[in-house]
Amino acid sequence: MLKTGDAAPEFELPNADFEVTKLGDFKGTRNLVIYFYPKDDTPGCTIEALEFSDRLDEFLEYDTEVLGVSRDNCLSHGDFRDKHGLTIRLLADIDGTMCEAYSVWREKEAHGEKRMGILRSTFIVDKEGTVKHALYDVKPKGHADAMLELVKEL
Repeated sequence: MLKTGDAAPEFELPNADFEVTKLGDFKGTRNLVIYFYPKDDTPGCTIEALEFSDRLDEFLEYDTEVLGVSRDNCLSHGDFRDKHGLTIRLLADIDGTMCEAYSVWREKEAHGEKRMGILRSTFIVDKEGTVKHALYDVKPKGHADAMLELVKEL
């Protein structure tokens, strides 16, 4: 598990428009809120994405970009973005490399069945690429507001 003070693991993933986004794109210029969510267009994930999108201008005022990451593909991300008018950048971690690096790919149990899936988690990374906050097993409702308050303290 990542913790405060760790170097953020590098990543290089396509977004909903098939454009590659990497950690190095932000070093020295922007803080990051990187949030991992289980699946596009599901109730909790939609709430979280809408709340981050609604507050994106405020995050940008604090030199902070918001990246949503799941194992859905670029087309799914594009459909999700377009259906809900999302303004945040969604990254497609199809093979799970970034999920593994950030320790969010976990065994989960639902309805008595165990399976692997993304543990809803968020990381705040400063402009130098250092993890300032590592929050595992978060709840979607109100999460964007809580993350904005932490960003304001950077």
